[in-house]
Amino acid sequence: IIVSGYLGDHAAAIMALRHKLQLPDTLKSDCAPLNKLVAKILKAAPGIAVLRDATRGGAAAVLNEIAGQAGVGMLIDEECLPVRREVRGFCDILGFDPMYLANEGKMLIFANKADTAKILAVMHADEYGKNACVIGSTNDTAPGEVGLRTNIGGIRIIDMPAGEQIPRIC
Repeated sequence: IIVSGYLGDHAAAIMALRHKLQLPDTLKSDCAPLNKLVAKILKAAPGIAVLRDATRGGAAAVLNEIAGQAGVGMLIDEECLPVRREVRGFCDILGFDPMYLANEGKMLIFANKADTAKILAVMHADEYGKNACVIGSTNDTAPGEVGLRTNIGGIRIIDMPAGEQIPRIC
């Protein structure tokens, strides 16, 4: 499972602006046109299983939807999640999990392990994929469930977001 870059930038930037919170100027919305990058990726690795944007509900919603529909388990590695320090601090202060924050210019890609290097090479050569990385993999251990291997070695379940994101940003 590959993510195209940092998670949560859009939600953090919009909520901070709306609620007049002071965040570093380096934190901006991640709105981006991904169509050209997607075309390059599909040309390099036409066997991609799934490619999805991580908007409302963030990465957590996308992972849960795909796990449920495909009947596979997923294990995400917390150490591999690309989250800016500013977004992590924003989440810590306000009690959010970056996995649930909306993104407007990020995608998740499910591909064969053999295609990973090709996909990452294409993504790293593009401004909208330069921070792409592998965040986890699918498995047949827990069909329909998404687990997060934490930094301390445990595994916690990443549930589907309950209700609407509060505050709703879009």
